[in-house]
Amino acid sequence: MYRLGFTPWERYGAAGGAEVGALLDRETDARPTGPGRALDIGCGRGQFTPELARRGWRAVGVDLVPEAVEAARRKGPPEVTYAVGDVTDLESAGLGTFDLFLDIGCFQGLDAERRAAEGRGVTALAAPGATLLMLAFGPSRYRRLVEGVSQAQVEAAFPGWELLTVDDADTSGLGWPMNRTSPKWYRFRRPAG
Repeated sequence: MYRLGFTPWERYGAAGGAEVGALLDRETDARPTGPGRALDIGCGRGQFTPELARRGWRAVGVDLVPEAVEAARRKGPPEVTYAVGDVTDLESAGLGTFDLFLDIGCFQGLDAERRAAEGRGVTALAAPGATLLMLAFGPSRYRRLVEGVSQAQVEAAFPGWELLTVDDADTSGLGWPMNRTSPKWYRFRRPAG
């Protein structure tokens, strides 16, 4: 995808940066004890991970593509940690536990089996009361260009998590075909007990 220059998650970040920032502000403000540890799943070249750090989260980005992780490290900031790791095998990466998980476009690029594996890994690394904030594009007839997922598919991958909200993502500035895929923001909570 990087070699082909097709990185829809980066395109979304450029167009939806203000929306991402507002959602991260809301997530940070919702923590009565303040921000803790956050994992940016499928961080790519570190477009969103620094936004977590700017809000006080101890941010970690993980991605399977070493070149992308190296580019993220070069961009900084130095307080962000990046790791090469498989999002479908998070437990073996030795990353510890997290209070917030951010997934902007990674989940939808996986098949059903690997989505379930990501869900198991996120669950294993979740601190009590952790939240998951995910942007996923919906199913569309443009499947070859942008793989989409339904709400049922998202929920199925995270059993035991409570779905708090589903909000339409802003599509202004996305362009075709992404603006035809009904992107949604999903917010889940892992029960504390």
